[in-house]
Amino acid sequence: MRRWLAVTLAVLVLGSAWLWWTRPPLTAAATTASGAGVGLPAPDFTLPTLDGGEFTLSEQRGKPVVLNFWATWCIPCQRELPALQRAAEQYKDAVVFAGVDQGETVEAVERYLADMPVTFTIPMDGRGDVGNDYNVKGLPTTYFIDADGVIRSVWMGEMNAIVLAEQIAKIWP
Repeated sequence: MRRWLAVTLAVLVLGSAWLWWTRPPLTAAATTASGAGVGLPAPDFTLPTLDGGEFTLSEQRGKPVVLNFWATWCIPCQRELPALQRAAEQYKDAVVFAGVDQGETVEAVERYLADMPVTFTIPMDGRGDVGNDYNVKGLPTTYFIDADGVIRSVWMGEMNAIVLAEQIAKIWP
């Protein structure tokens, strides 16, 4: 019994040491293969919007951008949507908010937002190409882009109003 306990303990210690030793550097997470990383220019894109228009990221230069990747089926996305809407109203003349829907139809998003109207732009990334360009691995994921088009921070997961305000402070004076 003691032998198995010692072997198990040794495997845990050595395994943990190996994981720590071979971990990627922190800068690797910030600079993805796609080039959508903190400190890098945000990849440009043009997508159709829910209201029938178009959203082109490069046309937003001169204003900071909160670029939120979400979907209607995503529970954390649903919970953070009211905070995004309040922030969009608060910063409406200073910060651009765009909620990039991932892989859904216009009809599905319209049905969902009928009960929860939003005033910010909803670009439709039906095939997920822009999400791939931004290396989105889970929803929600939000990029905070400064007025020069440089990604200043990325938040993966649900945000509350406090986190959102802290992240906006990194891109808006």
